Amino acid sequence: MFFEIHQPPFPLSDFLDSLIYFEDMRPPHSLDRFLPDGNTELIIDLSDAPQHIHNNDTLEIVQSCRHAWVSGVRTRPITIPSGRESRKLVVIFKKGMARPFYPFPMNELTDSVVMADLVFGRRILDLRERLISARSPQEMFQLVELFLLNMAGDKIYDNTKSNCVKYAVASMLRQPTLFNFKKLGEQIGYSQKHFIDLFKGQVGVPPKQYLKIARFQKAIKTIEKNQPVQWSGIAMDSGFYDQAHFINDFKAFSGFTPNEYIKRKASTLNYVPVD
Repeated sequence: MFFEIHQPPFPLSDFLDSLIYFEDMRPPHSLDRFLPDGNTELIIDLSDAPQHIHNNDTLEIVQSCRHAWVSGVRTRPITIPSGRESRKLVVIFKKGMARPFYPFPMNELTDSVVMADLVFGRRILDLRERLISARSPQEMFQLVELFLLNMAGDKIYDNTKSNCVKYAVASMLRQPTLFNFKKLGEQIGYSQKHFIDLFKGQVGVPPKQYLKIARFQKAIKTIEKNQPVQWSGIAMDSGFYDQAHFINDFKAFSGFTPNEYIKRKASTLNYVPVD
């Protein structure tokens, strides 16, 4: 197994969380339930075998992907291959910061997996061929960085519209229990409708939906840190009004009740083995 994480330099460091390359992974299971984490990703598969997306309930194949695809922000879980014996390079954008690299608003990708050539054209397939021929992961990372810089162009330096969204996302992630939309509106100076439209275009979902994802993620991370689990405390600390509200949102985002999640979860955050 080989797994390497790369942190890109400025200016991409303002927009990318990381680039990840892995190959020859051998998890004991074949499928994962991937939970909504607020991220947008570009996945480049360097093998030829198709990768399938499965129905969350029946595990039947509902979509097949090959070569390269993009995944938008999710409001519900998705069942995907566990990565067994695959070879991939994954671009993980910083939350709310993918818009400069795409030719359309991010809400067009919400809860969707789309073939990357439909988004970036032939250039993404040419990049994939160069990645296959690359002699090292470091060379791969450099090729991807150059591709992304070319895709963004001057948009990577124009932060006028993105700054308020960046601030809102950071505030939600930092303190999802205390986030206040009225206070945010006073700080950024936009009308509510204008800000919602701006947020959806840059992030993929409305602000209130993204705050729910942030609270769900806080709950997931708290579960990892605290054993035994005190559900009422986790619900309160994650910003949910009561335990019933917490359970409903948890199941909507994961497909499991909190207790089912505890029994099934593995060591990798947001990935739950299902087969």
